[in-house]
Amino acid sequence: MIKAFVSLVSLICLGLVAVGLSGCSPLALFDALGPRDKGGRLALKDAAYGEDPRQRLDVFVPSVPLDRAPVLVFFYGGSWNSGSKADYAFAAQALAAQGFVTVLPDYRLYPKVRFPDFLEDGAAAIAWVRDNIGSYGGDPARIVLAGHSAGAYNATMLGLDPSYLRRVGVDPRVIRAVAGLSGPYDFLPFDQKTSIDVFGQAPDAKATQPVTFAGPHSPPTFLATGDADVVVRPRNTESLAARLRSARVPVQERVYPGLDHADTLLALSVTFRRKAPVLAEMSAFLHQHAGAKRLTTLTMH
Repeated sequence: MIKAFVSLVSLICLGLVAVGLSGCSPLALFDALGPRDKGGRLALKDAAYGEDPRQRLDVFVPSVPLDRAPVLVFFYGGSWNSGSKADYAFAAQALAAQGFVTVLPDYRLYPKVRFPDFLEDGAAAIAWVRDNIGSYGGDPARIVLAGHSAGAYNATMLGLDPSYLRRVGVDPRVIRAVAGLSGPYDFLPFDQKTSIDVFGQAPDAKATQPVTFAGPHSPPTFLATGDADVVVRPRNTESLAARLRSARVPVQERVYPGLDHADTLLALSVTFRRKAPVLAEMSAFLHQHAGAKRLTTLTMH
């Protein structure tokens, strides 16, 4: 069902491009036309967390005002060379409807930057959260990180390697939990064009891998993938989950039958939510470890 719908959206997008509407992508069209969760809303758009035009973020909040709610920073994917927060409002609004003050940052991309610049952008966005999120009902002492694909890599690296947050003056202990959907966490050697381009110049290849930093002080982690993912193989999820478990870190690992690489993201949407319980299970885990009771009244659109 997901694949058929995405194919239809792609055909519509191609038709719009043919008649002169540029800048169309299937995900952008899906985000623009699909139904949204009524339990969340956009509260702030294009706030600057740095000087570069890509260093901007949006904030989504629960429609029912909450006092000192947990904060979720969501990083989208795109192989570190593409993507725009404008295409992921459906995901951020869904997460806000789950009771999180949700922050959706853009970040600099290849070829303008390479590892670790996009991680430094993520840390700067979290520093902005620490300083400003209280104005939107969020608790800066209870932050969780989540992402899909390359964004899952960003989220897990920022949660597992404390050096990035320390460099911007953020106490890594404010990161209460991390969630990764279909992420690359253990992908040495660099044998694909994307990994060579983005990470190949790193002086220490192991320092680019989330599994390197999994240890007893790592935050609780939710890791999910689909068993039909041929873009980022499920072995990445299995490897990081095993490493965290060996360090006695709380881990929830989910491999959803029939889901491919994009499906774990699309399952956050109202349209495809019944495909797999990604949103419900991830939200429950993050609420549990953020120290707040899950808001069951906000779980449905």
